[in-house]
Amino acid sequence: MNQLSDRINNLATSATLAMAAKARELRAEGKDIIGLSLGEPDFHTPDFIKEAAIEAINQNYNSYTPVDGYVELKEAIIKKFKRDNNLNYTLPQIVVSTGAKQSLANIAAVMLNPGDEVILPCPYWVSYSDIVKLSDGVPIEVETSIENDFKMTAEQLEAAITPKTKMIWYSSPCNPSGSVYSKAELRALADVLKKHPNIYVVSDEIYEHINFKGGHFSMAEFEDMKDRTVTVNGVSKAFAMTGWRIGYIGAPDWIARACNKMQGQMTSGANCIAQRAVITALEADPSRIKYMVDEFKERRKLILNLLSEIEGFKTNEPEGAFYVFPNVSSYFGKTIKGKTINNATDFSLFLLEEALVATVTGEAFGNKDCIRISYAASQNEIIEAIKRIKTVLS
Repeated sequence: MNQLSDRINNLATSATLAMAAKARELRAEGKDIIGLSLGEPDFHTPDFIKEAAIEAINQNYNSYTPVDGYVELKEAIIKKFKRDNNLNYTLPQIVVSTGAKQSLANIAAVMLNPGDEVILPCPYWVSYSDIVKLSDGVPIEVETSIENDFKMTAEQLEAAITPKTKMIWYSSPCNPSGSVYSKAELRALADVLKKHPNIYVVSDEIYEHINFKGGHFSMAEFEDMKDRTVTVNGVSKAFAMTGWRIGYIGAPDWIARACNKMQGQMTSGANCIAQRAVITALEADPSRIKYMVDEFKERRKLILNLLSEIEGFKTNEPEGAFYVFPNVSSYFGKTIKGKTINNATDFSLFLLEEALVATVTGEAFGNKDCIRISYAASQNEIIEAIKRIKTVLS
């Protein structure tokens, strides 16, 4: 008899983690799997950050940390927000968490009541929808198209708003599409929201520095949106610190206080050594991680060129992050190597089993026609992976 809660029984498994687990199983069977499914940089954490962590250990940082983060880290975050985003926050407006995912979970828990609607431009990061559902919110998916670089327009936002709308969540640069909202595009969305003063914004900027178009803009930079926007960031992607698990928010005081209160009853403060290392990371000039961004840009060019040679893959040029999100719907309904492909999930599994290449179905991100391919892998791995895909499809 199943004694588990309805909450966990109704919760979807993270598709990105599930695909990674499936790939590990096949590797254990001796299969040569190329993993292009996880959103994790293949670089090592920079030495200057690791040295700061070692120094913190030697200085005997081992005690519980303040729930909302060390003051020195919060001060570094405030300086970073001002330097990189032209945003002014105070200490009470910053909350440090165990990864940006916990930051998002805190926000949902303190902002949503049963039935509150959260607008999610599709595609969206895989966990947004279920984080909203866990807090009894209702995700409202707004479909975008590859022709519009997977960005929601002001007209679409206006059409999605109802009396129950409480929030809008989006990422820029976007996981999984790599799309980057310009200042003008965000201003158009803000102009719609001006007419609906009770709707709040979550701006997920975790890929901020992996931006190939130049110029990152934050919704909170608009004076009329700052008091309604929670800016979410962290060090996982740009600093290759996924396992260090540090994320943070800049938010209106009352939201930050609520997140601090929630976190105090759930996990308390984030890891002490990781926090000390992140102080050093955020105080450093962003040019110190430019070598990673430059390499991602080269890989983007490489993978787009290779995918253009595969019939049936429809791609656009992502402006940030390290993903491509091709439309593969031309393969739906076809039978290849005895396997019928009905949807993006079938296609992704087909590539794993037949080409031995791990990708992620777009259905996990709210898009039924696409798959996500991560190019956080070496150029040689990318070349071999796309060669395998081309071979099995031809």
